[in-house]
Amino acid sequence: MAAAVALLLSSCGKSGGGRPEFGDNEYPVVTVGTSSSASQQSFPASIKGVQDVQISPKVQGFITQINVKEGQTVSAGQVLFVIDNVTYQAQVRQSQAAVNTAQAACNTAKLSFENAQKLFESKVIGDFELQSATNSYESAKAALAQAQAGLASAKEMLNFCYVKSPAAGVVGTLPFKKGALVSAASVLTTVSNNSSMEVYFSMNEKEALAMSKNGGGLSALPAVKLQLSDGTIYDLEGRVTKMSGVIDQATGTVQMIAVFQNPQKLLKSGASGSIIIPHDNPEAIVIPQSCVSEVQNKKFVYTVGKDNKVKYTEIKVDPQNDGMNYVVTDGLKVGDKYVTNGITKLSDGMEIVQITPERYQQKIQEQAKAMSASDIVNAMKK
Repeated sequence: MAAAVALLLSSCGKSGGGRPEFGDNEYPVVTVGTSSSASQQSFPASIKGVQDVQISPKVQGFITQINVKEGQTVSAGQVLFVIDNVTYQAQVRQSQAAVNTAQAACNTAKLSFENAQKLFESKVIGDFELQSATNSYESAKAALAQAQAGLASAKEMLNFCYVKSPAAGVVGTLPFKKGALVSAASVLTTVSNNSSMEVYFSMNEKEALAMSKNGGGLSALPAVKLQLSDGTIYDLEGRVTKMSGVIDQATGTVQMIAVFQNPQKLLKSGASGSIIIPHDNPEAIVIPQSCVSEVQNKKFVYTVGKDNKVKYTEIKVDPQNDGMNYVVTDGLKVGDKYVTNGITKLSDGMEIVQITPERYQQKIQEQAKAMSASDIVNAMKK
């Protein structure tokens, strides 16, 4: 008997559609108010270091030393690789010799110039001889400057053989081994600064527009959470700091970047996860899903006017919901009245008698108690 009563009750209230046959056209009606609503949105995301630097050599040669290991933490300026530099050392020595030769020639030209000046002052030589000595000295200085530039270039090329990290961070994979021939097109590794991590995700155009219209922009967004690939939530919250100014026409989305601190180095560059953005609305209009009917992806409720006649009213709701309630964004306002149960029995313009949901439940219980034994048997058969 208890099972039969339960079956009856459940059939009466199933999906808000059924209702007891009261015979007096009574329907439960609720006045719209506001309440607190909490929801969240999840977006697929990729994780990158705030600075991911690809390390490539500027010269071609064989790798003679690899001074780091994968996953090692390095500092800015630390030597990561050494490339065969015998040839470049010879060029430095050759350039140094050229500088020495040019310096000697310049010193000799200087002596000749100074001597010519004294002879000119003593009127031993004329303007032509003095000018010739001057030109020789200037030419020697130019040759010295050229040799010094060649030496600087040779030293720079030699320095390129010592591949250094441009930033502090963590070393990525090492695809080349000692003895491999590499060039400027070769990526030796990647150094990722993972003291804090940038998490990239995309938001569709409608969501980005709604966020921009709220007047606060990125500063109005709450702290976000990061769900890792294993389903756990990262301990620290992040903040959305950047939004692309261009909408991707292929996908209709805007790229966003949230920054998370990474003191424990748990987050790795190249990993994936999901960004979770919470939405708290202290003055939301929340209604049960059971009182909403859906036709061709449109949602409707029956509102009640002052003349006690119902109206088939379209509403718009937040796509994010908890599976039991809707947050109404348009179509209802505070003070409106709507029918909560028995909506399948209603039609637009129908006049009803308004009762409270509590009275409605009470009448269900009264009707259940009044069931005859035959009614129970029939209910059990159903």
